[in-house]
Amino acid sequence: MEYIENLVSMLSDIVWGPPMLILLVGTGLYLTIILKGMQFWALPHALKLIFHKDKDGKGDISHFAALMTALAATVGIGNIVGVATAITLGGPGAVFWMWITGIVGMATKYSEAILAVKYRSVGENGMMKGGPMYYLRDGAKLPKLGMMFAIFTAGAAFGIGNMTQSNAVATLLNSQINIPTWITGLVLLTLTAVVILGGIKSIGKFTSRLVPVMIVAYVACAVVILVMNADKIGGAFGLIFYHAFNPIAAGGGFVGATIAAAIRFGVARGVFSNESGLGSAPIAAAAAKTNIPAKQALVSMTQTFIDTLVVCTMTALIILISPFWQDGVSAGVLTMKSFSYHLGITGSIVIITATVLFAYSTILGWSYYGEKAFEFIFGEKFIGLYRVLFISFVMVGAMMKLEFVWNFSDLMNGMMAIPNLLALLILSKVISGETKIYFKSIK
Repeated sequence: MEYIENLVSMLSDIVWGPPMLILLVGTGLYLTIILKGMQFWALPHALKLIFHKDKDGKGDISHFAALMTALAATVGIGNIVGVATAITLGGPGAVFWMWITGIVGMATKYSEAILAVKYRSVGENGMMKGGPMYYLRDGAKLPKLGMMFAIFTAGAAFGIGNMTQSNAVATLLNSQINIPTWITGLVLLTLTAVVILGGIKSIGKFTSRLVPVMIVAYVACAVVILVMNADKIGGAFGLIFYHAFNPIAAGGGFVGATIAAAIRFGVARGVFSNESGLGSAPIAAAAAKTNIPAKQALVSMTQTFIDTLVVCTMTALIILISPFWQDGVSAGVLTMKSFSYHLGITGSIVIITATVLFAYSTILGWSYYGEKAFEFIFGEKFIGLYRVLFISFVMVGAMMKLEFVWNFSDLMNGMMAIPNLLALLILSKVISGETKIYFKSIK
């Protein structure tokens, strides 16, 4: 078993090495160029479309519900611990490279969604099915890569989309307020079952209510802290921009960071936070009610904007205006200590609550991704079995040690990205063509 754990860890490090990060950012940059920087000039229009309803559109859920389902899966532990990890390992400059990843990732997210809607189909149960496995098979004509993507997605769903999330909640509640892990696991299992047994319509309906409240509440608390410390914000931005291109020396408990470390950890944490390029979010986008692929693609693009350029930025600024990031405080508690420094016990409650809700929403979002991958591999008749298995693993994750599962999940995520990015590059002319058709029609 130790050999397998070491092998998975080694493969994960290889997959998430510099070539993968270059491929992710490079694909996003290429798509930004062929789409003429649309994430800048089309963002206001995209934000308006979030609440638009296509009355005659084919699909299972609204644009808004599809976006909330995708946000449920991406706004999670990465926005709290991931940002802290980027800063502790890469210094303040890592935040700049997270922004760059988010900006080019908006073009990637748009492209994934436009292909997901264009190449989706209706299943025997009358529900939409789509995502990278379908546009790899039907668009790029690479069915074997489509099957590989589905297998990797199913693996990731049980790992990073399920057990790691329930374990993070159980561990936190056990350490902070002494709740036994099995009780947390049982409660999460029950809450998960109530929602996901109803399928995508149930998931979409629930996340449409939970996610906006969750994000607004977190951002509101962050805004309160930033307003209280308005005089320090300029200095925090100064640190971010300066150390994006200049190394930061060791000091206090901080070990220092090179420019290469800032780029590496900024890009890596940015990708883990918004999932642009991994191919997960377009699975939810394919369920949206619309007859125009570009509409849902524009809505999906806002997901990366909200996740990385809003929520992650808020977290980063609060960490940098607090005194702990140079004291050697571990990434796991850095955000909580930073919030608590400004809001006292209220800050701790905010982070504990946010961690629980963010992790729970991630479980819901990824349950749908895994379900569609499972359906692609085994057929629709096994969807019920998948849901029961997924719910059961919530309890398992809460009660076990997860070093191996984290490494396995990272590996599966990386392996998802490779065929997905290949499809985006092969089908880039389709993406560009659909975009031109849409914007000509609205002019």
